[in-house]
Amino acid sequence: MKILYLETSSKNCSVAISDDDKMLCVTEEISENYKQSESLHVFVEWALEGAGLTMKDIEAVSLGKGPGSYTGLRIGASSAKGFCYGLKIPLIAVNSMESMIVPFLGQNYDYVIPLIDARRMEVYTAVYDGKNGEQIAETEAKILDETSFEEYRDKKILFIGDGATKAKDLLQLPDAGFNDEVYPSARYLVKKTLEKIAQKNFEDVAYFEPFYLKDFHGVKKKNKSEE
Repeated sequence: MKILYLETSSKNCSVAISDDDKMLCVTEEISENYKQSESLHVFVEWALEGAGLTMKDIEAVSLGKGPGSYTGLRIGASSAKGFCYGLKIPLIAVNSMESMIVPFLGQNYDYVIPLIDARRMEVYTAVYDGKNGEQIAETEAKILDETSFEEYRDKKILFIGDGATKAKDLLQLPDAGFNDEVYPSARYLVKKTLEKIAQKNFEDVAYFEPFYLKDFHGVKKKNKSEE
């Protein structure tokens, strides 16, 4: 199955294409200016060209559904839904944090904990088993303080994501590592996507909404009739 992957929840605008689990092409760029609106469809074109395919060859779309940038998620979801609706193909949605942890599994960490910078001392986070990637704690918006993640004090932990910088200066965890250069990437959506396809765990294209986790700050949430 030829699958198109879109991940737009962060500063990394990321597109990938696979044939089942074989990666055919990845196109992505990290930008401080969140360039999804101008880059996403160009990256899709480049990925298709690199894979030697056309859009008509795509049989499913997988989206990193968030949490993350409100605007980035809106752009990714709109594009994914448009592709699926136009081509009459299924939509799969994967928690964006699950693409962050993939490169670090099986590296002797007890837990891998993504920290996505929200604002001030807030992060979006979840806790994953460092060996098999099983989710240990639910995704949440968390205000960091000196006692955050204290329950994992005696474990070997890796904090990843652009929220790790402010955590490093705050948390007193002797066995913790911090990597703030990790962003969600379309290239790491493959395994979870194929699992969901096997289970026929597809999204309803008409009603799908990204995993915003919380309302957009500073803007009144519109009613359905206003959108």
